[in-house]
Amino acid sequence: MKGVLVLALAVHLMPVAPVGAGPPVGGAKNRKRVNPVLLTPPPSPDPLAGAYAYCNTPNRTQQTWEGHSPADYQLLSVHVMIRHGDRYPLYSIPKTRKPPLDCTLQPKREPTHPLLAGFISHMTRETGDKWDASLTSLPRLPNHSTCEMGELTQTGVVQHLRNGQVLRAAYLRGGAVLPEELRGGQVELETTGKSRTLQSGLALLYGLLGQWDRGSGSSSGPRVRQHWNALFCGRRCDCPARQRHLEAEQRRQYRLRVADTRLDHAYISMATALGVATKVLRAANPVDALLCHLCHGLPFPCRVATGNKKNASTEPARVGGTCLTHAHLAQIRRQQEDDERHRKDAGLYHRYAILASQPYLERCAARMEHIARGNAPPTEPLLHLASAHDITMAPLLSALGLEGAGFPSFAARLVMELWRRPPSDGGMNGGKDGGKNRGRERGRELKAKRGVFDDLFVRVLYNGEDLTFHTTFCRTHPRHTHTDGDTHSHTPLCPFSKFLRFVRNDIFAPLNATSYQQACHATVP
Repeated sequence: MKGVLVLALAVHLMPVAPVGAGPPVGGAKNRKRVNPVLLTPPPSPDPLAGAYAYCNTPNRTQQTWEGHSPADYQLLSVHVMIRHGDRYPLYSIPKTRKPPLDCTLQPKREPTHPLLAGFISHMTRETGDKWDASLTSLPRLPNHSTCEMGELTQTGVVQHLRNGQVLRAAYLRGGAVLPEELRGGQVELETTGKSRTLQSGLALLYGLLGQWDRGSGSSSGPRVRQHWNALFCGRRCDCPARQRHLEAEQRRQYRLRVADTRLDHAYISMATALGVATKVLRAANPVDALLCHLCHGLPFPCRVATGNKKNASTEPARVGGTCLTHAHLAQIRRQQEDDERHRKDAGLYHRYAILASQPYLERCAARMEHIARGNAPPTEPLLHLASAHDITMAPLLSALGLEGAGFPSFAARLVMELWRRPPSDGGMNGGKDGGKNRGRERGRELKAKRGVFDDLFVRVLYNGEDLTFHTTFCRTHPRHTHTDGDTHSHTPLCPFSKFLRFVRNDIFAPLNATSYQQACHATVP
């Protein structure tokens, strides 16, 4: 019988010391488990995330802070600036089919809104609106079954119906902040000469006010006026230095784009797919149309088939390598986001933005001041709405120091509120009669010491978020404490005097000037 030799090996599994680690102290065995450190770089931000935010698709609940203030504060005035809603592209991509969008309004088509049918009925009624004569030729509603360039879409109308409802809930809620029945002289809409801004403003007002009397000679509806300049600069639009600052900024943008090799490769790839020259594609500004496809969930455009002209106008040739892709848009968006960061550091755009927006801010400040002093005319509106463009809102955000808010999305809204604090009684509200009298006397003394604006405060909100303490003029102001003589009160608002001083003096500091006229006629390097 053959013997069987069994060899048993005892294996003791021990962790190995990391490379570079010294020997254990005193010869002791190191049994501590060492987890490897993974040097994984942080994920890069998705450029298309910002693109979807730009679309501002009306499919989510909004949490907003308009109309909120400490108890017993009185709202005196509201200034709202909006960007028009979603629109059809202003540019077309060569050798591709245009986005197949219908710009007529149909309440049963998505996206829709409970107020849409009523808005259509209200705006198609024959009336004698007393608006600026220059607006009479503009349609009250988008009305083309095949959208025209720059035409407001149904999505854009729904976006502003929702904006109007948000402001209604904020300002006309129970215990109304503003009068529940806003009369014609209390609301004013100022718009540019484009139909998309007029229609956006009307949609917001319908969401805010509901139906108003549009009969001939009626004064119960909102006043509607046209401003001939998209900057809403009133009588102060002549500013030679503003254009020179803009040209300097455009040169900076051009140099940054030319130096971006990834963007250049993306344009070459897009031009090759469509069979056009790269410079032709760049001139067509394809990002405008690509964002339209993204926002509306449409397939990205492809090169149209050749040979059959009938089919070429309707059927794209969906063959590998002949279509634009999300990766192409992502590269364009990445470069735009890089440009926004570089733009803030360079400061050229901010200088342009100051001169572009200060006249509008001055107009707002003047209205607020008239109301504060009690000498506003009877026709002064409680709510002033400016329906504008991205080229209006972007410089306004920059001038206020809100560059971090990003590029204005469709239907973006900026709100400035003027509030009055209730009269102070000196902090002695109870106790015996003697205590009450002393409190009243102290209150009268404090009131006598106050200036005209000491009880006035402003709030600045963007898309419902309170950004007051992110603005340049209130960034260093204590957020929750207000000093008044010998007393301290919690006031999470910004003093109106700071806003007024900023608009009329401090805003010009980056331009080494002390007035608008001086800054406008200064030499630009």
